[in-house]
Amino acid sequence: MGDRVVAVDVGTGSARAGVFARNGDLLSRTEHPILMNRPKPDFAEHDSEDIWQAVCRAVRAAVAKAGIAAEDVAGISFDATCSLVVRDRNGDPLTVSPSGENRWDTIVWLDHRALAEADECTATGHRVLDYIGGVMSPEMETPKLMWLKRNLPASWENASYFLDLADYLTWRASGSLERSQCTLTCKWAYLAHEEPGWSQDFFETLGIADMREKGTLPDEASPIGKDLGPLTEEAAAELGLSRTCRVGVGLIDAHAGALGVLGGFAGNIAEIDRHLALIAGTSSCVMALSQAPRPAPGVWGPYHGVVLPDCWMNEGGQSATGALLDHIIRWHGAGGEPDAAMHRRIVERVQQLRAEEGTGFAGRVHVLPDFHGNRSPLADPHAVGVISGLTLDASFDSLCRLYWRTAVAIALGVRHILEALNAKGYTIDTLHVTGGHIKNPLLMELYADATRCTVIEPQAEDAMLLGTAMVAATAAGLYPDLAAACTGMQKGGLERRPSLEAREALDRDYRIFLEMHRQRAILDRMT
Repeated sequence: MGDRVVAVDVGTGSARAGVFARNGDLLSRTEHPILMNRPKPDFAEHDSEDIWQAVCRAVRAAVAKAGIAAEDVAGISFDATCSLVVRDRNGDPLTVSPSGENRWDTIVWLDHRALAEADECTATGHRVLDYIGGVMSPEMETPKLMWLKRNLPASWENASYFLDLADYLTWRASGSLERSQCTLTCKWAYLAHEEPGWSQDFFETLGIADMREKGTLPDEASPIGKDLGPLTEEAAAELGLSRTCRVGVGLIDAHAGALGVLGGFAGNIAEIDRHLALIAGTSSCVMALSQAPRPAPGVWGPYHGVVLPDCWMNEGGQSATGALLDHIIRWHGAGGEPDAAMHRRIVERVQQLRAEEGTGFAGRVHVLPDFHGNRSPLADPHAVGVISGLTLDASFDSLCRLYWRTAVAIALGVRHILEALNAKGYTIDTLHVTGGHIKNPLLMELYADATRCTVIEPQAEDAMLLGTAMVAATAAGLYPDLAAACTGMQKGGLERRPSLEAREALDRDYRIFLEMHRQRAILDRMT
């Protein structure tokens, strides 16, 4: 039996595969893009066959790059965005698109077509809402399923499988229709700490009483890292792996990142509530773990066993962060395509201007970053962004000023969430950051300075893949359980402490940030 594992991370725009050694060293990493269809504003769709083919290409390339044999890979697991895959009774794609094309069978996590349905869920006041912060998000699967039944009744009638994307991938790999405790608890209104976990009266109230039957959903969720069995013959051939490779129950991508940066504390659960995982890329998720449930209005959870067994988790987030910085670049007259080179150019110029102008740089520009709603702590998907302090200046430097102040606003949004969590019993003083934002020095500086927390940048090259590798190693039997895999494979990180010099200016910015929230609410009431 081999002692290597493969981890697959499917994000919003690509599938990434990594080969890991038993000790958590990343031996190779490859990536392949995936398609997205945007037929209308607030609609976003994937082709799950395209995703599977991207996964297969990425895995084959990663194994070849690592220079290992297929038989060396003992286990594989998957993390993915919380997107909804719909399949018919033959297991073939079934449209979720107004275009009617069956290839578009997946509603992407960021799709907000089901805003009205989410509001209906919230209006029920059902007790399941106590475990999602009191407000249903359109990014969850329940309102999306309501939308599907109402707007595409033929798809609902012909459906036989509803799967979160991570569960779709383990199904393709193993043939098993077991569902992850992470996906069902966080996105499907399943209460993992209760028996039964499904609240059938909730779904009856919403008109989707047949959801579980139509979707072939199990009575119970399966714990992360459970061995689902070996790869099917077809999947092994497509992935370029051996049939001896075991498949582990997967998880949502952000939760894999949380496991990658917080899993090392699995042996010290008493201290874990001081540490927060910030998984920051297109959007941002913040995840806090504790030994006891800690409900917090506007923050998802508390969820049981969705990252580490016997731990409760609260999840906050910002629906657009990296995507918002991209939007600012596209939107501004001096911008353009928000590729890596453009971001570097802006960051370098911001640093020059800050050196020249000091802490007063762009001090009259203020931003509320809720351009795609406020996920936490307001739980208001209808919230909009605000920019104060614009002039007729359309130069590149004015873009740099707006970019900087948008980055400040993103960091202040994290502080806003932290205050909500700490008010409920957490004592968070350390942020463990992973995702694309670790490549942006402005954001990494601001996360420490704006929140007054120590920031840990993981030594692991890709903490999200590392978290999923821990899951794969558990399924493969390389470790006796998930906690052991986490402590055996974790990589630690580099510390950044907050600057005392920046505190006064950022405290003032935060007071303005809160006042802008108040003023926006007043304007909304007036209109």
